[in-house]
Amino acid sequence: MERSDDVLIVGGGVVGLACALSLLEAGRGVRILEAGSVGCGSSHGNCGTITPSHAAPLAAPGAVGKALGWMFTPDAPFYVKPRLDPVLWRWMLGFAWRCNPNDWRRAMAARAGMLQASRQALEEWMARFGLDCEFEASGVDYVYRSERDLLAFEHEAGDLRALGIDVDIIDGPTYLRGEPALREGVAGVVRFPGDARLRPDRYVAELARVVRAAGGVIEENCAVQAINPDANGVAVSTARGGFHGQDLVLAAGSWSPAVGRSLGLRIPVQPGKGYSITYTRPALAPKRPIVLKERSVCVTVWDSGYRLGSTMEFSGYDTSLNRRRLDALERGAAEYLHEPVGPQKLEEWYGWRPLSIDDMPLIGRSPAHRQIWLATGHGMLGVSMSAATGRLIAELVTGGEPHLDPKPFDPARFG
Repeated sequence: MERSDDVLIVGGGVVGLACALSLLEAGRGVRILEAGSVGCGSSHGNCGTITPSHAAPLAAPGAVGKALGWMFTPDAPFYVKPRLDPVLWRWMLGFAWRCNPNDWRRAMAARAGMLQASRQALEEWMARFGLDCEFEASGVDYVYRSERDLLAFEHEAGDLRALGIDVDIIDGPTYLRGEPALREGVAGVVRFPGDARLRPDRYVAELARVVRAAGGVIEENCAVQAINPDANGVAVSTARGGFHGQDLVLAAGSWSPAVGRSLGLRIPVQPGKGYSITYTRPALAPKRPIVLKERSVCVTVWDSGYRLGSTMEFSGYDTSLNRRRLDALERGAAEYLHEPVGPQKLEEWYGWRPLSIDDMPLIGRSPAHRQIWLATGHGMLGVSMSAATGRLIAELVTGGEPHLDPKPFDPARFG
C-alpha cells in the first residue's frame, strides 16, 4: 500500500539528513528513503574538515594540464583511469571549458558564501541540538615543503582574504617550534583559523538521531526504483513498496544522475573516488588538521582516532580498494610526519564524491518538475556545506526568503 508523506528525501547521507532537519524545523513532515544505511556513502570516511578555505573550485586555470600529466600515474592525487566512457569525456570537456579565471573567481565567490554560512550554521546546530561528534573550531593548516609552491599560493590567498576568509602565513622554523609532529624541511604553513573539524560518521549519526527525534522517518535499505510526478505531487516506487509526497528532494550524492535519468533530468555529476585510512592515534600526532600540500594528503586527529585521506580518482563506480592509492597516502604522510600512521589500522575506505561539472552544488527546483528539488553535486564539501544546503533547500521548498543567493547553485544553469 502506498504511504503518503509531506516531503520525501532520496538519500540518507549528510546532505539529505541536513535537508530533512531544516525542513522539519520549517514545519514540514519528512521521510528519507536511503538505499543502504544512513551515512554509508561518502559521508562516512572523509576527513571531516569544515573548510571555508576550500572556496576555490577544482575547475581552475591549469587544472586540465596537470590532470593530463597525471593520467598515467596511478597514485597521483588527481587520476583519471583511461577508458572509453563517452559520458565521462563529455563531463571532462565541460569541466575543461570552465577552467578559466572568470568562471573560477565567480565560483569561488559563491562557494565562499555558502561555506561561511554553513560554518556558522553548523556551530549553531552543535549548540542547539547537542551534536556529539568531536566538533572543534581548530583551524586547518596547509603544510608546504616547497618554497615555490608556497609562494604560488599567495595569489589565491589574496582572493580568499577578499572574500572574508582569514588566512595566516607562518614561516617553517616558527611552525616547527610549536608542532613537533612534523619533520624538518617545512618551508612554511598557511593557516585558516576559521576552519574546523568533526568526526563525520558521528556527525551523520547525530543528525539522524535529531531528525528522528523531531518526527522525521528514515527508511533504510529502501532503494528507489522509479519516480513519477503526478497531479498531487510525486509517487516513488522502492524495494520496500510505494511512497507519495507533495515534494521530493533528490540528495543521492553520486547516485543522483542515475536516479535523475528516470525523470529525464541531466545531472552533470561524476563519482570522484576518494580514499582514507583510519587508525588509533599515534603518540605524536598533529595538534590540528593539516593538509600536506605537495602530496595532497589530509591528516585529521580526533580524540577517538586518526585519519589519512584524500585523492580524486575518476574510475566510474569501481568498487575495489586500490592498494597503490592507499599506499600513496601512507607514503606521502611519511615525508612530513615523524609518526605518519597510528599503532592500529582500523579501516581502509573509499567513497564516491559527487563532483559536478563546475565543482558547484546543484541546489534548487528541478528544471523539469515543479515538485522535485535537487541537493547534490557537493564534491569534496558535502560535510562543509551541509548545514547551509539544508537551510537553503528548506527556504526554497517553503517559499521563504533565502539566506544565500540561490542563483549560482540553480540546477537550471545546465539547461
